[in-house]
Amino acid sequence: MYDFSGRSVVVTGGAQGIGKAIAQAFLEASAFVSVWDVDKEALEELNEEWQRWERRYTLVACDVSSSKDVEKAAQRVQETQGRVDILVNNAGIFLNKPIDELTESEWDRVLGVNLKSIFLVTKYLLPLFREGGAIITIASTRALMSEPHTEAYSASKGGVLALTHALAISLSERRIRVNAISPGWIETSTWKKRSLRKEPELRPIDHLQHPVGRVGTPEDIASACLFLASPAAGFITGANLVVDGGMTVKMIYAP
Repeated sequence: MYDFSGRSVVVTGGAQGIGKAIAQAFLEASAFVSVWDVDKEALEELNEEWQRWERRYTLVACDVSSSKDVEKAAQRVQETQGRVDILVNNAGIFLNKPIDELTESEWDRVLGVNLKSIFLVTKYLLPLFREGGAIITIASTRALMSEPHTEAYSASKGGVLALTHALAISLSERRIRVNAISPGWIETSTWKKRSLRKEPELRPIDHLQHPVGRVGTPEDIASACLFLASPAAGFITGANLVVDGGMTVKMIYAP
């Protein structure tokens, strides 16, 4: 459905899970893709798996919460790709911990990886963007609803939504569109590195919680990214696309 031939794409947190599916989808759509990830083992495995796309991707070890790492990664993109057309700010970590047990360093780490990274990556890649580019941030339905003990994660994803619409306005002068995707329940087990990979353990009730009748997959989010990065979404900016199978709009009553 999409052809990104000649386009240069950067995907953060792209060695596993949703990020890997996004990066692979752009490769399959003929783009050149740079994957940034802090997990070197996952990057090495990715290099083995992607040999059929040799010369159309680069893998960069990078802690996206570190300005020094991000600046170096951006320099690598300039050397190998020369420009950026599409950026997917996907890198993120999850932490479920009661707030009275949550440490300051844990809070800072979650906010650093999930929110600060978008500021850093966008800042250092911006000089490489061409007019008409697209930035996609991966937020979460946790920005809109919560479970207990997810304060750090929910706060970071709420910040992602606010940062997304702020960037959409600020970068409009450069004709760069900025949108967010908020995934719901996405089963990523089969998209992990080998040491963590496993078959999903899903019950019928897990699927039935979703009006579409199933739990989401990383491919669902990748498809949304392709759409938002394409000319088909040329009139969309500052938006948050909720991709959750309808789960957040389903009213649930106690039996």
